[in-house]
Amino acid sequence: MNKIDIIIVDDHQLFSTALHSLIGKFEDFNVIKVLNDGAEVVDYFKNGNPVPEIILMDIQMPIMNGIEATIWLKKNQPKIKVLALSMECDEATILAMLRAGAKGYLLKDIHPMVLKHAIHELHNVGFYYTENVTNTLLKSHAEDLNTNTIVLKDRELEFLKLTCTEMTYKQIAEKMFLSPKTVENYREALFEKLEAKTRIGLVLYAIKNKIVIL
Repeated sequence: MNKIDIIIVDDHQLFSTALHSLIGKFEDFNVIKVLNDGAEVVDYFKNGNPVPEIILMDIQMPIMNGIEATIWLKKNQPKIKVLALSMECDEATILAMLRAGAKGYLLKDIHPMVLKHAIHELHNVGFYYTENVTNTLLKSHAEDLNTNTIVLKDRELEFLKLTCTEMTYKQIAEKMFLSPKTVENYREALFEKLEAKTRIGLVLYAIKNKIVIL
């Protein structure tokens, strides 16, 4: 079995060293490089170095952060799967990273076996989104729903797609020529229909069911 090549990108050397050591204990993985920030990621690939399958990407880094680096990778190295590994758990950051093209998002305090499982899921399935990034976010149960029994109306699909953009709910209402109250009703209806708790839950459902390609 060929090992899964991985690059670690994190500006905290103590953490990246520990992570490198941990991944080295898993026989299925091979860390080919440890980089300090997004700028080093760009330089690494511009110099024609070996391309990994997966990059473990921190978000808050100097010079070029993880979101910016992921956007660059999506454009220049689209086959690489980015797994965000961060202490950031606010909804705006998670959504920004997903929109940038990350195929997974984990908090740094996860159990090592969760990380191992996530890397295998990225390799085998193409994405991994934990259902419990925090106690209040990513509580969507979309992956467990039988999508054949869920029928979304055209306007619901339109709203769902716009939810995956940078637009605020007010801007979505203007785009759809609807009142904010009507858009709120669409949101609440989709929360119930898709068993989602947050906007992130709606985004994850759209990604997993290929309603949008980020």
